Formats: sequence, C-alpha cells, structure tokens
Amino acid sequence: MTLGEGQAPTTSICQAYPEHVEVRGRDLAGDLMGRVTFTEYFHLLLTGDEPTPTQREFLDLLLVAIAEHGMMPTNVAARMTLAADPGSLQGAVAAGILGCGPVILGTAERCAGFLEAVAADIESGAAREAAVDRAVRAVSESGGRMPGFGHPVHTPLDPRAERILELADGRAVSACYVELARLTRDSVHSVWGRPLTMNVSLPIAAVLLDLGFPPQTVKAIPLLARTASLLAHLVEEQSSPSGLALAGAAEAAVVYDPHA
Repeated sequence: MTLGEGQAPTTSICQAYPEHVEVRGRDLAGDLMGRVTFTEYFHLLLTGDEPTPTQREFLDLLLVAIAEHGMMPTNVAARMTLAADPGSLQGAVAAGILGCGPVILGTAERCAGFLEAVAADIESGAAREAAVDRAVRAVSESGGRMPGFGHPVHTPLDPRAERILELADGRAVSACYVELARLTRDSVHSVWGRPLTMNVSLPIAAVLLDLGFPPQTVKAIPLLARTASLLAHLVEEQSSPSGLALAGAAEAAVVYDPHA
C-alpha cells in the first residue's frame, strides 16, 4: 500500500466553522469557555471525555508535582536559546522541550509500560509478587536501569513521590497500579541489594493508570507541566538574564584537552 492510501484520515478533536468552533463535539464559545478549567479542557482534548472530579484533582496534582525542579538542563537550554535570540520565545520553549526525556524529565511513560506488562502477567494467572519480581529481575539481568528509580538529589525518598501516594491513599484513588508500584519498590530493593529512591515518575504512572488514563497519554502530562515551567523561566530571563552566564559557566566547567 502506498503511504497515505487506505482509510480516509479523520480527526475527532476540533473543527472550526464560520459561526462557531467545535471541540470534541462541544461548542467552544457557547459551552466550554467559562465552564471548564484548563485542566479539564486538557483532559477533554487528550482523551475525548470530560474528567470526573477525582481525575481533574489528580491531574492538577501531577501537573504541579512535575512542572518545576530548578535549573534543570531543559530550563538552562531554554534560557541560553533565548539569550542567543531574544525574539524567539517559541524557539526557546522548543529548545527546552527537545531536552525532555527519560534522563531529565522522567520515565513516566516507561513506568506505565512496565506496570501494564506486570498487570498483564497477573491477568494471565501469575501471583502479584511473583510477576513483579520476574519483571524487575528481567530489567536487572539485562543490565538495564529500572524506570522510576534513582535520583541525584532526592535520597532516600523523593518527597513528591511520597506525597502523591499519600494523597492517592487518602482519597481512595490507590488501586491495582499503585499497589504494583509499591511491590515494585520492595522488589527493586531486594534485587539491587540496596534501597533505591522511587522517584516521582512511578507514582505518576501508577495513579494515572488507576484513574483510567490510557498509557499513551502518560508522557503528555510531564510535557505539558514542563512547558508551563519553561515559560516562567523565559519570562524571568527577559527581565533577569542568566542565559549567557550559564553558557560561560559551562565553558569554564569543561577542560579543553586537544589530546583527549
């Protein structure tokens, strides 16, 4: 089949008409504007459904949890890009977003995939603890890094991760995936032979899955959150520049050795 042939391409997100704009079957100006919050609107755009009160509350919580973490490389890259081209706010945001990945922003998407695979193993008849241990040992024996564990700053606990789990328990959100996250923490400690910090990514994935979010939407939450943070850093950069100083600090930190 030639690329593009087959079923006609469709979208169910939005269509603009001369007299109105329709979003997910709802009138933007006549229904959504003035009624839904941006978090609720994001959920609608992402999933096609308006969130339950609990889904909205925890989506808000997770966006707040992951948005900001100081002078991370994403924010540094954005500030340095704006310093190089002060008129390109959108380019600086893009530079920061391009630096968002499993090392910098988190592994929530990989965590969701891990939890989904363990849940599928359990559904096929495996005991929960055995399914978790098998999956964790497979990562260890392959020489891989366990997604959702380890942090250069937060040790032995990531306060954001602990707060997410605390609120999920307190508001009756914790279900299968939050339980699997806790079992994973226990198994990782046993398999690695030492306690590793469970960072914010695993609880984010677990709570989203327990709330019924599709796994493919999990990565969207940290990206949206970090976009808000990048914009804050760039507004500050315009009035209190640090991008060029950051570039100078980078040059000073790296030793030039032509024979290396």
